Amino acid sequence: MAKAVYKGIVLAESDQGHVVEGNYYFPPDAIKCEFFRENSRQTTCVWKGVASYYDIVVAGETLDAAAWYYPTPKDAAKQIAGHVAFYTNRVQVER
Repeated sequence: MAKAVYKGIVLAESDQGHVVEGNYYFPPDAIKCEFFRENSRQTTCVWKGVASYYDIVVAGETLDAAAWYYPTPKDAAKQIAGHVAFYTNRVQVER
């Protein structure tokens, strides 16, 4: 079971995710939405498409754009549509 943890708080937990380029992508239903806030940042990957970002908010502390997802990825990455990954230098991902 993979977990994303920040300051002892489990942000996401699942054994149904996907590993892409070393990042674990949690399915949308594995995310504890109360800790996530939309961020306006977007980036583009040539083979996955346009990524959108979430801020992580725990105990009044905000981690700016600490998680990302591909709402409508390109066909090569369709298995991670809507799945959420984390910057592991900011959020601990246990696998």
